[in-house]
Amino acid sequence: MDIERITSFTQDHDKITPGLYISRIDGSLITYDMRTRKPNGGEYMDNITMHTVEHMFATYIRNSEIGGNIIYFGPMGCQTGFYLIVRNEKPERVLEIIKKTLVLIINHKGEVFGASRKECGNYKNLALQPCIDECKKYLDVLNSKEIDFKYEQ
Repeated sequence: MDIERITSFTQDHDKITPGLYISRIDGSLITYDMRTRKPNGGEYMDNITMHTVEHMFATYIRNSEIGGNIIYFGPMGCQTGFYLIVRNEKPERVLEIIKKTLVLIINHKGEVFGASRKECGNYKNLALQPCIDECKKYLDVLNSKEIDFKYEQ
């Protein structure tokens, strides 16, 4: 049986640096690789950070101007970033909204969204400060380089 490799496995992960990339396009859906850390670089997101960013980012972006076009947001199993799937939005607009969402998280006061037993299956595994620190680092990356949405070859 021939197994086709999934698109993300076709990228040389030793060449990927933190940034924002288009991972694939499926009709009106674009999957973004929100790479917060260098793959195979030895520094990975711990589960509490990944989990909290997932709660905060998903909530804020689904409440943004493009919220109706957000299909999915979630962490990569390799602990080096997140996938964001968006319908019918230009990449430049998505980048703008990602940056706005990161700023909202950085400035968030109060509880982590969904931090109750009723709302989350591991609600004790959430902490706002590591999430804020991660979002600050990623926003710095996005603001420090030209984003062309293409993987480096």
